[in-house]
Amino acid sequence: MHLNDAFISVATARTVGIVLLTVPFIAFGGTFMLRVVQGGFPATSLQRSFFRAGHAHAGALVILGIVVRLAMDLAGVGGLAATLSYGVLWAAVLMPAGFFLSVASKDAERPNGLIALLWLGAAALAVGVVADGVGLLTA
Repeated sequence: MHLNDAFISVATARTVGIVLLTVPFIAFGGTFMLRVVQGGFPATSLQRSFFRAGHAHAGALVILGIVVRLAMDLAGVGGLAATLSYGVLWAAVLMPAGFFLSVASKDAERPNGLIALLWLGAAALAVGVVADGVGLLTA
């Protein structure tokens, strides 16, 4: 495949467009983090740590998810690998949700059962990046 032959599918263009529309919400989460860090929003030490981790994972995984979608499309990877690669974008939703929702109660000192979302997201991320790697190596 030559660079001039490369294209992005309509499905990937739509997916990337939708994902990019989430970036302002991630940025808004940054203003929330600023309020937490400056003491404008009461939070336990655990909540501060989990909020920070949730925000960081959201931003990093959205970027990784976009890169992965583009790489898979440009390499012409399809089938199961392409489908499983969406795990990276699911992780961008599930992992931050696990961090935030598992400590959402007032004065949380330990995560609640919604911490399972974090682990589900970690599994989706692992499946997604392995599918990406295998798909790109065998393209």
